[in-house]
Amino acid sequence: MQNDSWIDRIGATGSLLCAVHCAVGPLLIALLPTLGLSWFDPRLEVSIATFVTVLGLGSVYLGWRRHRASRALGFMVPGLALIWLTLMWPLLHDHIVRHAAVMAVGGTLVAAAHLINLKLNHGHVHDASCSH
Repeated sequence: MQNDSWIDRIGATGSLLCAVHCAVGPLLIALLPTLGLSWFDPRLEVSIATFVTVLGLGSVYLGWRRHRASRALGFMVPGLALIWLTLMWPLLHDHIVRHAAVMAVGGTLVAAAHLINLKLNHGHVHDASCSH
């Protein structure tokens, strides 16, 4: 196992949990007030999105340095773009169903990027043709 594969494992797990959170979120938003609980804090979403962005881009960059394939980036960038677009664009952010759907797709793309990066890192063999 590669030294930095744990980054992609954490990133993939976190992104999948984020996608589930976004898909189940509207239901919880509707149910929690009946229990006297609060669920939504905009600062929490921005904090999580910032963490996901730093972790995601960092792991894809480290992976790219090893395997020189950009497939993971092709999933990471659109996934992060959807996440940030949902946070910043009121048409998506202020509509619960659109917000949940687009965030779930973005989180799933980010998770897929981590899994692709993990697979590319696992398949990389250091030999004479290796560029590092």
